Amino acid sequence: MNDVIKTIRERRSVRAYDTAQQISDGDLSLILEAGTYAPTAHNEQPWYFTVVQNKELLEKINLKANAVMAKSDNEWLHSLGTNPDFRATYSAPTVVFISGRDGAMAAQTDCALAIMNMMNAAWSLGIGSVFVGLLWPYISSADAPAELQIPEGFKLFHAIAFGYPAGPKLPAPPRKTDVVTYIR
Repeated sequence: MNDVIKTIRERRSVRAYDTAQQISDGDLSLILEAGTYAPTAHNEQPWYFTVVQNKELLEKINLKANAVMAKSDNEWLHSLGTNPDFRATYSAPTVVFISGRDGAMAAQTDCALAIMNMMNAAWSLGIGSVFVGLLWPYISSADAPAELQIPEGFKLFHAIAFGYPAGPKLPAPPRKTDVVTYIR
């Protein structure tokens, strides 16, 4: 089977990481480079990647996200936010924040495409990842752009956690098969 198809089929979201092992600079560079090869509207390449590997900053980010979730009326979010052991980053040693340039035609979509390239590249290198939607309380905070040194003219959109998986690789759940209509 083609290696790209194999990686896409096998990639899983990882929520448990080996916290003692950091991603090598070489592998991290390959992952980030894969992100820059994603397609973009009008080839604008409107993304900016902020790599956080500082444990103290990652803990601060997790605690800020938890504090907002703890105030939520949503029972599930509230339970996560009030759980002292929960970390939205799943304690991954590396988190990449993705920002898009203001005024770009399709910055958020382009950044999402870069994310998928990075996640597939990471998996092909034996590195796990997960799209960290639960960091939205931090990402949307007034403090985040300055703390993450986001350049002027960019908006913070997303975050992805990266690290070596702790535990076995799980098989893919069955895929839905009734999701295509052919019009020929």
